[in-house]
Amino acid sequence: MTKIKAEILKFIVAGFSAVFTDSLVYFLLISYLNESFSKAISFISGTIVAFIINKFWTFNKPNYSLREIFKFAVLYSSTLIVNVSVNFLVLSVLPSWRIFAFLCATGASTVLNFLGQKFWVFK
Repeated sequence: MTKIKAEILKFIVAGFSAVFTDSLVYFLLISYLNESFSKAISFISGTIVAFIINKFWTFNKPNYSLREIFKFAVLYSSTLIVNVSVNFLVLSVLPSWRIFAFLCATGASTVLNFLGQKFWVFK
């Protein structure tokens, strides 16, 4: 198996872990907070899981680097805006479709996150 295929498979496993964390936190919080604030907190929770798994397992970068952490934070801050915006836009059109909105937001940020991590953060 080529290196990129292995990384994609590992990224998918890491992604499922991060999305599970993201969705669990989101659906727990929306009973208490508005959707956008709940989505931001859940996205950050999933981001922490994603960083740990992708750094050490997917891209095998065991050394600590402040530059890497900074790049990851910039990438995920950017994709946080995309994630929350997509979630908001879908809910604006389809207000009761929370799961669909969540999946659209997650899909958009997932593609951007893989590309950013592969070619910028952990290159």
